Amino acid sequence: MTAAASTFDDDLRLAHLIADQVDAITMARFRAADLRVDTKADLSPVTDADTAAEEYIRSQLRRSRGRDSVLGEEFGSSAGGARRWIVDPIDGTKNYVRGVPVWATLIGLAMEDQVVMGVVSAPALGRRWWAAAGSGAWTGRALGSATQLRVSSVGRLEEASFSYSSLGGWETQGRLPGFLQLTRRCDRTRAYGDFWSYMMVAEGAVDIAAEPELEVYDMAALVPIVTEAGGTFTSIEGEPGPWGGNAVATNGLLHSEALVYFG
Repeated sequence: MTAAASTFDDDLRLAHLIADQVDAITMARFRAADLRVDTKADLSPVTDADTAAEEYIRSQLRRSRGRDSVLGEEFGSSAGGARRWIVDPIDGTKNYVRGVPVWATLIGLAMEDQVVMGVVSAPALGRRWWAAAGSGAWTGRALGSATQLRVSSVGRLEEASFSYSSLGGWETQGRLPGFLQLTRRCDRTRAYGDFWSYMMVAEGAVDIAAEPELEVYDMAALVPIVTEAGGTFTSIEGEPGPWGGNAVATNGLLHSEALVYFG
């Protein structure tokens, strides 16, 4: 099966080409004995792989999409036009530092308030996911050999699988009681965490994913993959897209009911 044509096919091809090279950069440093790890002002870790990967992404976007703006985790926002690339060079840096293979490069493209293209590349897992507006969501090793994604048809919380990241943020924000109530309603709960929770929603392996505190670069690339697979991606308050500072993604059928528990 092949994707339908999209206005953003050229951007999607570019994002894949960039991701191919970034995968080489990040895998070369993964579990390296001399990996350099520093601590940022917010006490989160940053490695030499994070900075090298984002520098490469920005250099390629300057060359190929010089009029576009870029927002990245490590180097902030650059000036440019209405088209904005939103990137996280390594989502899951703590996993990366500890040698856990669950991490990915996230590359999204936004037009005003809509994210129209996203690529999520997780080379240590041997997985990649992508979507562009109007062309569906896909997974595979390349554009030419891919499987289309579709969210689950689970319609009852009692049959649902719920993935999250950690408990601390829910407690800090005073949302832990509702979170725990939802876990008790669901059939299965697992903390897969980070990008992987949302990709499994798009695959239909998980029905609900949520996190109480996120940056836009943590979410942007995920949004079109979930929504093009037939799911729903909003903030806890129900705002569509990655702009609300937190996330709830579902197969769509469970979304309204899940949001009640986070209110």
